[in-house]
Formats: sequence, structure tokens, C-alpha cells
Amino acid sequence: MSGNCIFCKIAKGEIPSDKVYEDELVFAFKDISPQAPVHVVIIPKKHIKSLSDSAQTDKETLGHIQYVAGKIAETFPQLQNGYRVINNCGSDGGQTVFHIHYHLLGGRIFGWPPG
Repeated sequence: MSGNCIFCKIAKGEIPSDKVYEDELVFAFKDISPQAPVHVVIIPKKHIKSLSDSAQTDKETLGHIQYVAGKIAETFPQLQNGYRVINNCGSDGGQTVFHIHYHLLGGRIFGWPPG
């Protein structure tokens, strides 16, 4: 974990969050500025700057995040008809916190392209 990273601090419990899920590899919490009726942020506990900075050794954790996203979605009745999982990579991709994270969004109909 990185000492100055807000998501590392959330995962360690140093900054309060509305926790949705936690296991040995990942931590998930409700977004403080939701963009949909359900908006959960899923992070690895290990600090990885972005998808582009992930290593071969991170593939278990990154795959686990995908699995966990599906399991979390099952706990929200509003997501039974579908949801979206998003990873923003780099500044041009919309990443604002440089600790890899995934947004689980749902509870409304989404358009395409996403914008």
C-alpha cells in the first residue's frame, strides 16, 4: 500500500467509507459521488497505479476483481437486469485516483457510447 494514496487509506480503514465488500485481496465501497443509483468502487488492497502499470503477478487479483464485481452485483436487486463495470486508465481515460479501481454502476439504463 502507498502511504499517500487515498484508496490505500480507505482499504486500511484510515479514511471512513461505506464498505460493501472486503476479502484478502479487494475492498469495495459506495462511491461518494454516485453516477447511478448503484455506484460501487472496487479496489485491490495492493497499490497498483493503473491497468497499464499492472504486472504478470497481478493477474490473480485483477481477475478476482471481475469475479467480485459479479458477486457484489448479485446483492443489489436494482442490478438484476444489468450493470456496467468500468476501469478508467490514465488521465485521458478519465482516471483521477491513481490506484487501479473499477466502478460497478447500475440501477438505470446506460447509453452508448459512454461519453
